[in-house]
Amino acid sequence: MPLHINIEDLISSKSVESDRIEFKSGWNPDTIYRTICAFANDFDNLGGGYILIGVEEKNGVAIRPVTGLSGSEIANIQQKMIGFNTLINPTYNPKLFIEEIDNSQIIVLWIPGGSNRPYEVPDFVTNKKSPYNYRIRRYASSVVPTLEEKHELIDLANQVPFDDRPNVHSKISDIDRILLRDHLRRTNSRLSDDAEKLETKELLEQLFLLDGPPEMCYPRNVALMLFSEKPEKFFPETFIEIVHFPYGPGDAAFFEAPTITGPVQFQLSHAIDYLKINILNEKVIKLSDRPESLRIWNYPLQVIEEAVVNAIYHRDYQVREPVKIKVYPNSILITNSGGPDRSIRMSDLNSGVVRPKRYRNRRLGGFLKELKLTEGHATGILTMRNLLMQNGSPEPVFNTDDERTWFEAEIFIHPAFFEPREEQKLVQNSDFLILSRVIKKIMNIDDYSNKIMFLEQFIDGTYDSAYDNNSNYDGNYDGNYDEVNIGKTAFSQQMKMSKILISLLNGEKRLEELLTLVGVSTQTKNAKAYVAPLEESGLISKTIPDKPRSKNQKYKLTDQANRLLTKIRQKIT
Repeated sequence: MPLHINIEDLISSKSVESDRIEFKSGWNPDTIYRTICAFANDFDNLGGGYILIGVEEKNGVAIRPVTGLSGSEIANIQQKMIGFNTLINPTYNPKLFIEEIDNSQIIVLWIPGGSNRPYEVPDFVTNKKSPYNYRIRRYASSVVPTLEEKHELIDLANQVPFDDRPNVHSKISDIDRILLRDHLRRTNSRLSDDAEKLETKELLEQLFLLDGPPEMCYPRNVALMLFSEKPEKFFPETFIEIVHFPYGPGDAAFFEAPTITGPVQFQLSHAIDYLKINILNEKVIKLSDRPESLRIWNYPLQVIEEAVVNAIYHRDYQVREPVKIKVYPNSILITNSGGPDRSIRMSDLNSGVVRPKRYRNRRLGGFLKELKLTEGHATGILTMRNLLMQNGSPEPVFNTDDERTWFEAEIFIHPAFFEPREEQKLVQNSDFLILSRVIKKIMNIDDYSNKIMFLEQFIDGTYDSAYDNNSNYDGNYDGNYDEVNIGKTAFSQQMKMSKILISLLNGEKRLEELLTLVGVSTQTKNAKAYVAPLEESGLISKTIPDKPRSKNQKYKLTDQANRLLTKIRQKIT
């Protein structure tokens, strides 16, 4: 029976990560069975691995053309494996395929993570007196686990990932043969040539997607996610919602795109296509010092792809919550149920260096890798950060709760695409500059209590000379106020601070959001220049004041600031 994935993609590590593949030039049962045991234990929930016998390697890369195996060698290996498989405790039978490549034949052993783990095997299967040991993968080696790892491995016995469990509420007829054959075709599997002749049950068995005795087989959950027309029938709320908030998250005006349903791989492609067509834009800027134009995107396509794929791959399919994509005027927020593994710290996420101990959906990740929809090995976040930096975009922000029940990724628009929101008269009219003058006045007052007194007097209308410093303010702004009056640097600072205040009319925001909003980086110096003075002036405050460094910290308008903005709005309406 042919292998379920393309042998060329496998041998070159295009569809499977290199540390999940081991090359063996010949038949060495002792080392091979230690590796089989380690892959079957699947300590990191990566989906097991593959052993290619008849392939020499150098520095982990297959040497081409392969050496191959003779017909008698293949027959001998198959016969020997029947007895060696029973030495694994409990018994485990890897899938064996004979593949042709470079005009030679090789054996491919596919070892998916076993449902009866933990497994142990003699250190030397060729020696009847050899001691038994558990084995796990550590990078590209099969090693004996430490005592702590051994206890953790035993604890995994009742923790088969949800996507790899049989679904007793389903039947083989729930699997769509067309979807199944399409997957084989898209992954260039030779099994697709036999798909017409094989029963659905046989195809699922070849893909290790059935569980149970012959008389009562159930598809595994991952088969229903990928190859059933309506996965939401088995996993309620398994779809993607896209909601547009044209005036920001706090505004009641919003509209929803059609819900994206169907097999998860098609949900991925349809969601990405929707965002690509309706949201993504490119700007071409001609430069005076070079012939080439500068091309920038509001959101780089590959960043959006990575974020959506991560949400689908790592979501918790046992939780009845859809993946939600919220499109704001100046950011895209993608949220999925199920947070990152507890081995990952928030500092790891925001630095881009993520090393999870294990994955939630090991089989789903393997299939998405075969479809070239994900790279695996937690490279998505680092890729996103690098691509955004290359595009000149702000850094993304990742967040989760302490219980790790949800995860969100927010991607911010490139500053060149930032535009004031149409509904906010404060941004579009002279009152934006009026607010800038109020901020200037407050910043010139040293004592905090005097700052608040000035604010209260201005709001109440009892401070008649609010603009007596170089302003000649008479209640009607004449449009002649510009940066010449106060200096270019101060003017720029005050205008940015005004924009921050106005943005908070639509609700609380993180520090990174506020700085991105005014087109500056999230460095500490910018926080001190544009946010700290507003807080010191009593215009904004932290939402968690007793925990100033909380990862959930946001900023909001104070009562004085809300009344100030209302006062200014009344002056121009």
